[in-house]
Amino acid sequence: MIPTSLKESDPLQSIVIEINHQTLKLLNGEHLTASYSISSSRFGLGSDEGSFRTPTGGFRICEKIGDNVPVWMAFKGRVPTGVIVPPGGDDDHVLTRILWLEGVDNENRNTKERYIYIHGTNQEDLIGTPASHGCIRMKNHEMIDLFDRVAIGTDVQIKP
Repeated sequence: MIPTSLKESDPLQSIVIEINHQTLKLLNGEHLTASYSISSSRFGLGSDEGSFRTPTGGFRICEKIGDNVPVWMAFKGRVPTGVIVPPGGDDDHVLTRILWLEGVDNENRNTKERYIYIHGTNQEDLIGTPASHGCIRMKNHEMIDLFDRVAIGTDVQIKP
C-alpha cells in the first residue's frame, strides 16, 4: 500500500470550495464524492500579502502534512508540536492535518508563500461561518477523511 503522502493524484479528482455556501466538495469528474462544511476568512476574499483573506481561483495541493498524527494535534511551522489542543478558545490553531495550497493563477501565485492551508481547527463550533485568518478550516475528523482521499497535485477551485 502506498502512503497517502506519496499517492499519485487522480486527474479526475478535484476539490471545489464555495465560499458563499461555506462548503468543500470533493469530486470525481462531475460525480460528488464527499461534501464538508468549512470556515473561510472572516476578513473576506483576496490574495494580498498580510490581508488574512481567503484567495480565490485555481490551486493545487502542493504538500500533505501530518499523516498519522493524533486528532487535535497542534502544528507550529507545519511541524507537530506534541500538544493536543482541546476544542474551543480564541486562538486560531492549525490542527490534525494540513493540505498546503499553491496558487496556479497569476493573481494567487503568492498563496503558498502566504501559508494558506486546508486544516483542522479547535473552533469547530464556527464551521459554516467565515471565521479563519485566510485558511480553509474543517472539522478535525472530516479533515482526516479528506486528507486520506486526496493526493499531492489534486486541483482545487475556490469560488466566491
